[in-house]
Parts: sequence; C-alpha cells; structure tokens
Amino acid sequence: MKKQSKGSLISLVFIALLILGRSYYFQPDVDQGEKAPDLVAELLNGNTFDLQQLKGRYVLVDFWGSWCAPCRRENPSLVNLFRKFKGKSFNNASGFDIVSVAIDKDETALKHAIRKDGLSWPYHIFDKATSLRFFNGPISDVWGINEVPQKFLISPEGTIALTNPSVDEIDSFLNTHVSN
Repeated sequence: MKKQSKGSLISLVFIALLILGRSYYFQPDVDQGEKAPDLVAELLNGNTFDLQQLKGRYVLVDFWGSWCAPCRRENPSLVNLFRKFKGKSFNNASGFDIVSVAIDKDETALKHAIRKDGLSWPYHIFDKATSLRFFNGPISDVWGINEVPQKFLISPEGTIALTNPSVDEIDSFLNTHVSN
C-alpha cells in the first residue's frame, strides 16, 4: 500500500509541475505597470503604424488569430466595447483605440475574418507567423505572446494598465475613467 501511495504522490507532483510550467510558459513577457514594448508595423491598409502615435489615449492591444475560435467568439464583445468608448472623453486620456495584432499565416483569411466579424477600428496588423504552435511572428516575439487571445490595455502614459483582462474588466476600468 505504501508503494502505491508513493507512486500517487509522485504522479501528483509531476502533474502540479506540469501545470505550473505550462502556466509560466504562457505568461506574456510584459506585465502591468511596465512600459509597453515598441510596436511599429505596417497596417493591412499599407500605412505605417507606431504605437507612440496613440500616446495620450487608452489603447487596447489585442493579439488574436482568424483561426482562433475563442478569439472569434470574443470579437463581438470587442466591437461593442469599441462602439461604446470610441467617442468618449476620459479624465486623463484623449480617447480610446483598439489595435488588433493578428498572429496568422494567411492574410486573405485574416481580412475575411475582420470583415465578417465587423472589426471597424482602423488599426489591424498582420504578424505573420511561420508556426502557429510557437507564435514566432516578430511582434508576438517582442511582446512574449505564446497563446491567443491575449490583451493589454495601455494607459495614456504608455504603460501597461491591465494584462490579459476580460472585455468586462476593460469595460469596468474604462467606465471608472470616463469624464462626466
């Protein structure tokens, strides 16, 4: 009986280490309170984008993929969030924007998903990955993205205000900063 208990204990420890290791692996490299990493890229429309041009605004950087079912299920909530806050005045910010960074292999599928899901904001970036298993696009590499969806709310000062919040948490946060 003792031999069986020892084997069970070893199995439990192994499973716990596996879960902790997986959790650690999927954590992004940026955290709340840190300066947001640089994000300079070409938008799908061909224009150059620099995250610094949105300084002074709240910016949601949303890492997603056209192939990602949880991302696609969340898109209607992001559309509603954008509609709710895009024209609002904030106590400490001049507005709200969403920057979508799509970790994808197929630009055509990405453009189709943007149209189909009604992602009406102007900032769409294609972070081309050769392996969706390892998220090896240049932007996802800098931000330390290892899974999607992954979100970061950037403060008007350019620091990470929220790391991987739910849409409800973003809504609540922004509501507390809206000017009356």
